Amino acid sequence: MIRLFPTFVLALGLALSGWLLAGPALQGTEAFAAEPVHKVAVHVNENDPQRMNMALNNVQNMQSFYESAGQKVEIEVVAYGPGLHMLRADTSPVKNRISAMSLEIEGLTFSACANTLQGMAKNEGKDITLLSESRTVPSGVVRLVELQEGGYAYVRP
Repeated sequence: MIRLFPTFVLALGLALSGWLLAGPALQGTEAFAAEPVHKVAVHVNENDPQRMNMALNNVQNMQSFYESAGQKVEIEVVAYGPGLHMLRADTSPVKNRISAMSLEIEGLTFSACANTLQGMAKNEGKDITLLSESRTVPSGVVRLVELQEGGYAYVRP
């Protein structure tokens, strides 16, 4: 056992020196790691052009900020209830902005609540057409919960 002790100490010393020497080398790998992707959920549930424009201003400001910092951002605008008018082809006061922003901003998604869409269609007695830049999700509220559970920050202008 006495003979094994120096061998053990030598092996431990070599292992620790390798770990200590590798420390500075491993610190440099952080620069090669993927930049973080910021994830933001924007909530729109009011049929108010000012709120809709504020939400779109928030989207543009976030995108500009992160782009200037050399970082990526994924933004999902979720509209439900009266806010669904934001994404309706016939009533959206911001459809031109949405069209332009969808082309300009990578990682931007517009989600429309299918529950609200069905309710509006039933109340109005007609099919409701959404903007081509939007997609439907089963429930706007559930989508916001899912996004937050997935690490998205929540913004409600």
